[in-house]
Amino acid sequence: MKDFIFFIIFCFGIINSASAAKIIVVDGDGLEIDGKRIRLEGIDAPEYNQECYTGNGKLYKCGLESKKYLETIINQGKVSCDEKDIDRYQRSLCICYVINKSGDKLNVNEQMIRSGWAVMYRNEYSDYYSAEAEARKKKKGIWQGKFMKPQLYRILNK
Repeated sequence: MKDFIFFIIFCFGIINSASAAKIIVVDGDGLEIDGKRIRLEGIDAPEYNQECYTGNGKLYKCGLESKKYLETIINQGKVSCDEKDIDRYQRSLCICYVINKSGDKLNVNEQMIRSGWAVMYRNEYSDYYSAEAEARKKKKGIWQGKFMKPQLYRILNK
């Protein structure tokens, strides 16, 4: 129990002081903050090596594009993450925010879906239906053409 309490305090400290921490974007739905693995809760981005098709049928590396987009969001300002749970791989499942220089607070998870570089991963913490509908309607990101849902891609490429 004592170790568990220390772990929670340790995680809380890392996650809430992310602006002073070293942040690495792992892929379109994963971060590493001072060595602590974070998965963006409620979203599922294309896998790093996954490919998709544009509207005119051209193959492109959608997983890499998703990662690049997340990097642009993270580089906009101070990052803070609220841990909601821990997954089976011992990653913190978080909703992360970026506060830019103007003081605006952006929900990173929602923005990845709204931009079309991730899809909803339905659970109790996510409510990104309208963001996904908007991305689909405007053919943003992976919605511009054909793609395999990341969850199915993982299953087929084990």
